[in-house]
Amino acid sequence: MKKTSKFFTLLVGLVMMFSGVAKAEGFSVGADVVSRYIWRGTQFGDGIAVQPSLSYTFPGIGVEVGAWGSYDLSDDDASEADLYLTIPLGEYFSFTVTDYFFPTGGFDDYFNWGDDGSHTVELAAGFEAANVSLFGAVNVSGDDDNSIYFEAGYNFYDKDDYSASLFVGGGDGMYTNDSNAGGDFDIVNVGVSVSKDIFSASYIVNPDLETSWLVVGVTLEP
Repeated sequence: MKKTSKFFTLLVGLVMMFSGVAKAEGFSVGADVVSRYIWRGTQFGDGIAVQPSLSYTFPGIGVEVGAWGSYDLSDDDASEADLYLTIPLGEYFSFTVTDYFFPTGGFDDYFNWGDDGSHTVELAAGFEAANVSLFGAVNVSGDDDNSIYFEAGYNFYDKDDYSASLFVGGGDGMYTNDSNAGGDFDIVNVGVSVSKDIFSASYIVNPDLETSWLVVGVTLEP
């Protein structure tokens, strides 16, 4: 708890130092509809998922607080409701604190943040400049392995309203195959994403699980 408290204190100080990042301000609402929910090389649920979002970006400093969820239309147990706080640091960097909530059989026991609860708290840092993006995250609560995840992305195409990018990600602990008893670091998320207007498609491979997915999605915004 002391480490987490110190981290939040550091974030507040960094916000005061690096404010004024150009970003859309105020409220934002939207939703994605995806053929499968694939997150960092892991599939959640077995069918189409609706993923609503709600956020507010504070004017002048660019700090964003929000909520994001995912609800599988064919599986009541495959649901998720997250809260997050993102703090921009200058033009290229950001820090994010996320509370992932994965209820089982309904939204019960929400206020249990113990080891036997359904919450996982993650601290993450991101970098984005030109066509390159880097991301790293570590679970600090709700995960005995304190699993880590890293991802790099490269946008290699932007023409005729199409945008395409490559990505590769790896992790340990909860991200790896159950047969990997040691939970060692493995590449778990490799693929290409293409988007145009409100439509997107991703071909994703998880080398650790030796499986792949082709996912399509539609983004709905007011």
